[in-house]
Amino acid sequence: MSTERISSTASQSPLSIVWPMLVIAGLALTLRPTITSTGPLLEEIRLSTGMGLQAASLLVVLPMLCMGVFPLLLPWVGKRLSESAWITGGLIAIALAGVWRLGLGSGWALIASALIGGTGIAIVQAMAPGVVKRWYPKRVPLAMGIYSASLMAGGGIAATLSPLVAKHYSSWQAGLGIWLIVPVVALLMWWFRPSETMETKHNSVPVNFFKNRRAWLLASYFGLANAGYACMIAFLPTYARGLGWSAQSSGELIGIMTIFQVIGALGAPALSSSRLDRRPWLFFAVGIQIAGFVGLILLPESMLIVWAAMIGCGLGACFSLTLTVALDHLSIPKLAGALTAFVQGIGFIITAIVPYLAGVLREGTGSFQAVWMMLLITLICMLIVTIKFKPSSYAKAINVTDI
Repeated sequence: MSTERISSTASQSPLSIVWPMLVIAGLALTLRPTITSTGPLLEEIRLSTGMGLQAASLLVVLPMLCMGVFPLLLPWVGKRLSESAWITGGLIAIALAGVWRLGLGSGWALIASALIGGTGIAIVQAMAPGVVKRWYPKRVPLAMGIYSASLMAGGGIAATLSPLVAKHYSSWQAGLGIWLIVPVVALLMWWFRPSETMETKHNSVPVNFFKNRRAWLLASYFGLANAGYACMIAFLPTYARGLGWSAQSSGELIGIMTIFQVIGALGAPALSSSRLDRRPWLFFAVGIQIAGFVGLILLPESMLIVWAAMIGCGLGACFSLTLTVALDHLSIPKLAGALTAFVQGIGFIITAIVPYLAGVLREGTGSFQAVWMMLLITLICMLIVTIKFKPSSYAKAINVTDI
C-alpha cells in the first residue's frame, strides 16, 4: 500500500473532505486552456503568422505527444523528484507558456510555446489520477468525474472567452496568454494542499505493462476516445467558421460542447458508481458520439449545436469512465496510478497522431466530411471493444504477480 495518506486529523473536518477535491479540480482546470484557446482564433493566427492547417495542427499534436511521452517515462524519472516538485514544475511550465504567448509574433514561436505548455500539462496530468486514487480511495468514480469535468470545463471556458479577450485587446496573443492566470492560482492551491503523513519522492516503480494486452487495449481505447476531442477542439471552430459562424460564435460552440462534456463527465461516473460494471454507460458514451457524428455528416448546418452537444456529452463520459475502468483493474493506488500513466502515455500518443491525419485529410479532400467519417469508424470499433471490459475479467487480465 502507498505510504502517503491524508492526515487523520484533517480527515475529521468537513473542509478536509472538500478541500482536496478543490485542489484536484484546480489542477485539472490548467490542463486544457493552452490547447483549446487556439481553435477559435485560428483564422486570426493563420493570417498573422502564415501557418497552414497542418502546421496549425501541431498546436494540438505537440501537447498530446507530450502527454503521451511523459507518463511512459514516469516510472523511471518520477522517483528522482517528489510528487510535489513534479506538479509544481508542471504548473510553472504551463504558466511560462502563457507568459510567452503574450508577446510572441511567429507561428514557430507559438508552436514552441505549445511544446512548453504541453510538457507541463503532461506532468500534471500523469500525476493527477494517482493523487485522486490516494486521496479518495472509496470515492474514485466521483473524484474522477469531478477531475474530468474540471479538466473539460477549463478547456471550454478558454475556448469561449479567448475570442472576447482577443477582441477587447485587439490581439490574439492576449486571448492565448491570459490563461497563465489559471496555473498560477492552481499552484497556490497545490502549495496549500492537505497535509500528509509523509512527503516522499514519487514512488512509481518500473512496472511492465508493455507486455499486457489489457493495458494496451485500455490505452488504445483511451487514445481513440481523446482523438475525437482533439479533432473537435482543433477543427470544429474552423469548420463552423466555414459555415459562416464568427470567431466568437465558433468559440461559443466549443463552450456548448464543453457544457455537455461536463455533464457527461460528472453524470456517467455518478450513475455507474453503484456497480463495478461500467459497460452500459460506456456503450451510451460511445453510442451518443456515433449519433452526433452521423448528424455532423448528414445535417451539418441545421443542427450543428445539437451534434456538438451530443458529441461533447459522449466525450466527457468516455474520458472519465475510461480512466475509472483503468483504476478499477488494480486496488493498490501505486499500481493503479502506474496503469493509468501507461494508459495515458500510449493513449495520448495515439491521440496526437489522429489530428495530424485529420489535417492531411482535410487539405487532401478540401472537406471536413472525411475527418468526421474517420472518427465515426473509430467509434464503431470502440463500441465493439467495450464488450471486453467485464469486471470479472480484471484480475485475470492484469495479474499483480505478473507485473
